[in-house]
Amino acid sequence: MADDPLTAFVRTVLGNGVPMLVLSPHLDDAVLSCGALLGWAGRRAPVTVATLFTEAAPPPYTLSARQYLKRAGARDAEELFADRRAEDRRVLELLDADWRHVGLVDGLFRRLPRIGLGTARLARVLPELAHVYPTYRLHLSRGRISAYDAETLRVAEETVDALLPARSDGLVLAPLGVGGHADHVLVRTAAERSGRRVVYYSEFPYNQTAAADTEFTDRHRLVARAWERDLDRKAELIRGYRTQAGALFPGGRIPRAPEVYLLPQAAGPAVSRGADRLRGTRARTARGVA
Repeated sequence: MADDPLTAFVRTVLGNGVPMLVLSPHLDDAVLSCGALLGWAGRRAPVTVATLFTEAAPPPYTLSARQYLKRAGARDAEELFADRRAEDRRVLELLDADWRHVGLVDGLFRRLPRIGLGTARLARVLPELAHVYPTYRLHLSRGRISAYDAETLRVAEETVDALLPARSDGLVLAPLGVGGHADHVLVRTAAERSGRRVVYYSEFPYNQTAAADTEFTDRHRLVARAWERDLDRKAELIRGYRTQAGALFPGGRIPRAPEVYLLPQAAGPAVSRGADRLRGTRARTARGVA
C-alpha cells in the first residue's frame, strides 16, 4: 500500500538517517501536537526535541500568571516549572527522543530587560509594569512578538543553528502559531529565518477552537496534511504531563485527533478534510495552559 503524501515526504527526508529537530515553545507542546509522529520518526532517525521556554521567575506575579498558577494547582512558579521539566524528560524518554531545555523564561513571567527606579518601585504593587507581556489576553496572545524580545529571538535562532547545523541537511518541525501565543510565534520566526527545511505543526488542542494564520500560510504556500499513524498511544503520553493535562482537558477526556502538519505546496497535494478544517475555523485565542 502506497504511503500518503505526508508519510512519503517524511520517510524520504529521514530515510538517510538525517536528524529531525522539533522546536517546542513550552514543556508539552511537542508531544501535544507531534507525539504520534515523534514516535514513528524516532524509530527511523535521530530526533531531538528542543523546548525553548522552560523557566519561570520569582514573584511578584502578574494577574495572568497568578490565574495560570491557580489553574495548574500551584503557588510557586519555579517549583511548578521544575515539575514540568521532569515530566517532559520522562515522556520524551518514553519516545526515545533526545531533549534539550534551552532555559528561556516563559512569556507569562518574562520581565523587561531594564526599567527605571520609579517603575521598579511601582512594579512591586503592580507587577504588570515590569513585564514584557503584562496580560495574557491583551498582550501575550495577540500574535505579535514584543520589541523587547529581540534578545530572546536571537537565542532561539542560535539554538536552531547549534542543534541542527546547516550541513546536516536535517528537518525542523516548528509551531504554526495557532492561538497567537507570542512564544509560539517567536519560535516559528526563528525556524522561518533558519534557512533549514521546515515543516510547521498545528498546535493541539488549540487548533480545535482557533484558526491558522492565513497570512503566514499563504505567504509560504503551505498546505495542511493530516498524520493518523500511531495515535493510539498519544493520550497516555499527554497524561504524562500531569501538571497541565487537567487544565487543558477538563474532565480528563483527550480527543483522538489527527496531527496536522503544513508543508510547502511543492511537497505534494493536500490530504484529508480534517486538515483543511484549520483554515475555516473561527479565530479564537485558546485560553488553556501555556
